[in-house]
Amino acid sequence: MTKTKAFMVAVAVAAGGYAMYRWQASDTTSVVTEASDTVVQDRLWIDHIPRNERDTVQVFIALTQEPLGAFQAASRWQGKYELFRYEKSGGEIRAVFPQTGSKETMKVKVTKCDTGGMDYCLDLSGSSHGVKRYYSREEWVIGSMPDAKQLAATLK
Repeated sequence: MTKTKAFMVAVAVAAGGYAMYRWQASDTTSVVTEASDTVVQDRLWIDHIPRNERDTVQVFIALTQEPLGAFQAASRWQGKYELFRYEKSGGEIRAVFPQTGSKETMKVKVTKCDTGGMDYCLDLSGSSHGVKRYYSREEWVIGSMPDAKQLAATLK
């Protein structure tokens, strides 16, 4: 992995951690319609908006440029992550975790929703990492290095 790509992943993971600290949730719940499976990639996903600076939030990202993804568990003050390489086919992500050599086939389903101020819901099954459901907002797109830097800047 090049330094630029590693930096982009680090920025995305850091942006997720910062987002957990800054954003506030609202209390509406309803699944609206099925969204494209491609929405899962190049987007920041979290399991919930943090309630305080010590609240641990789960983060999921899957970037298309490498392709490279990450699972992260973090609060404002502490966190850990694991990166993976993957292939995506339809509603499946086949992941390899280079650190351990383990492999997982994850089923992904993205729907449009209005839950806690979020625009998308991601249901993820078949993984021993992270959680089963993540949320994202329309503007939480990570498409390139400039996009990642811009996303990080909006989280300040």
